[in-house]
Parts: sequence; C-alpha cells; structure tokens
Amino acid sequence: MSEADRQDTERVKILGELQGEVMVYEPMTIMEVSRGGAQIETVFPIQLGSLHDVRLTLGATSVVVKGRVAHARVTEVAQQQVVYNSGIEFVEPSAQVLAAIDEFVTKLQATMEP
Repeated sequence: MSEADRQDTERVKILGELQGEVMVYEPMTIMEVSRGGAQIETVFPIQLGSLHDVRLTLGATSVVVKGRVAHARVTEVAQQQVVYNSGIEFVEPSAQVLAAIDEFVTKLQATMEP
C-alpha cells in the first residue's frame, strides 16, 4: 500500500472495545481420515461446533476442506502439555477434495493389507 493510499483510508479510533479473530494454521496430528471427516490430535482446544479450514497433506497432495468440530475431549495431560482429541466432520467437500481423500485412503489401505 502506497503512502497516498494510506492517507486516503483514514483510521477511526475505537472508543471502548472491538473484538476480532485471526485464523492461523496450527499443526495437528491426523489419527484417522475418511471421506466424511477426520480424527485429529492437537495441543490446543477446539470449540465444539466451530467451523475451520483444515489443510490435509495426503501424500504428495495437499487439500483444504471446511470442517465442523463434532466432538472434542482432553485425552492426555502431561507435565507441561495437554493433548486434545477432536472429531472433524467435513462440510460440503468438493469433488476434487473427495477424490484426493479417496486416492490417499485407497493407497493407505493397500499398504496395510497382508
């Protein structure tokens, strides 16, 4: 943004309090995945019912899907860290996301078969 642009967009001082949020990608461990959702572990709590953009790295493919927290609980309390286990329900995943998940799951299942 140029100096001229900044001068054209004058900021207004907030009298009182105005809250906001910022979305930040945090690392998580994916324990289970299917077309419908994922079971994840995090070191931070996720609010039940909240919606999140979830980035899944499925082998060489990375996809982002909207997910709703279906359940969440504390699974481990260590000396300096709490571990949370959450179920994420995918919300209206695109055909491309479903295809990437299907391909990943199929390959994973093939490596697990005796």
